[in-house]
Amino acid sequence: MELINSTRMLAGYTMGMEPSGRELLVVVIKGTFKIPTEPGAPLRLQEEQVPLVMSDVFFGEPGLSAPKYEVDFAPRKPRCDIILNASAYAPEGRPARRVEVAASIGNWSKSFAVVGDRAWEAAGPGIGMSAPIPFTTMPISYDRAFGGTDNAHEDPSKHAAYMANPSGRGFHKQLVKEWVDGKPLPNTEELDQPVNWVDGNFKPMSFGVIGRHWQARAPYAGTYDQNWLDNVFPFLPPDFDDQYYQSAPLDQQLPVPLGEQLVTLSNLTPDGQRSFVLPHLEAPVHVFPKKGAREDLTAVADTIVIEPDVGRVTMTWRVARPLKKNMFEIAQVLVGKKAREWWRRHAELVSPPIAEIDEPASSRAGEGAR
Repeated sequence: MELINSTRMLAGYTMGMEPSGRELLVVVIKGTFKIPTEPGAPLRLQEEQVPLVMSDVFFGEPGLSAPKYEVDFAPRKPRCDIILNASAYAPEGRPARRVEVAASIGNWSKSFAVVGDRAWEAAGPGIGMSAPIPFTTMPISYDRAFGGTDNAHEDPSKHAAYMANPSGRGFHKQLVKEWVDGKPLPNTEELDQPVNWVDGNFKPMSFGVIGRHWQARAPYAGTYDQNWLDNVFPFLPPDFDDQYYQSAPLDQQLPVPLGEQLVTLSNLTPDGQRSFVLPHLEAPVHVFPKKGAREDLTAVADTIVIEPDVGRVTMTWRVARPLKKNMFEIAQVLVGKKAREWWRRHAELVSPPIAEIDEPASSRAGEGAR
C-alpha cells in the first residue's frame, strides 16, 4: 500500500484489530505547532515536525515511571485526549511554597496545587510532614503526584501499590517509622484536599498520560482468563472497550470534534499566563481500494499534547477504515488535498476512471496554520 502525504504535517498508517478479529486500516496525521507569545493568537505550524511516536515513552524507567507519550497508533479514540507535559512557575519568579496551576480549553478547565519538596517525618510519636521548600519552578508529572508502591516489607505478600498511580510518591501501606521517615510527599494535590496521611485515598493530580495498567484504565482492556486463552487468543476479548485507548485521565477527555477553542494556561509558563487558539483543521483521507470506488474519509483530531516548556503543541488526527479481508486490498491512501492536475493524471492510471476532485470541500488540513 502506498501512502501519499500532501500536508506539511507527518502521516503514517498501521493495522488495527477489533475484538471480532476484523482488521482495520488506521491512518494517523500529526502536526506540530508553535505556541505564540501574543495573547489569544492562533497556533502556527512549525517548520520542524515532531516524529510520530512508535512506542510508549516514559519519564524514567519504562513500566516503573509515569508515561510521557503514548504510541500514536491507537486504532480508535471515542473522545479527544488533552495532555500537558508542563512545569509550575511561581508568580513573578518569586519563590513560593504552594502555587495553583490551571489549564482551560473552551468551557473545560482543570486546576490543582503544586507544593514544594517535603518529606514524611516519623521521628516523634506519630507521623508528620516537613514544611514545603519554596520553589520557582517545579516539574509536573504523575511521578510527583500522590501514589507509589510500598515493597519495603521482606514478605512479598505484604507489598502494596496505589493502583490509581503506582508511579507516584507519598503512599505507604506499612506504617513502620523506619520505612516512612524521610520519604518524599507528592508535589501536587487537590486544592481542597491536601495530602496529610501516608495511606489516605487521595486523587493523584497531574495533566499527563495515565498508565495502561492503572486503576482508571485497566478495566477497559477486557477479561484475560482461561476461557480467553482456550477460545479467543490471539484476538482481543469480547468485552474489550475502545475507551482503553484513551491515554488521558477521564477529566481530560473532551467530546469530538473539538473545534476552534481558546486555550489558557495559568502559572504553567514563566510569564504567568499564556493563551492561544487551537485551530479547527479538517484532515481529509482518500482511500483507493484495488477493487471498487474511491472512499472519502475525514480524520478527527483526538489527541492534543501541550508542552509549554518547549513552546509547542502537537495535534493528532485519526481515522480507522474496516478492511474486508486485509491491508492488501488497498492500493493507495492520500492524506490532504491535491490540485486538479494530480486528480486528472491519477484518473488516467486507474480503471474504471474516477471523478475529478478540485480541492475537495473537506480538504483543509494545514490551511490557516502557515
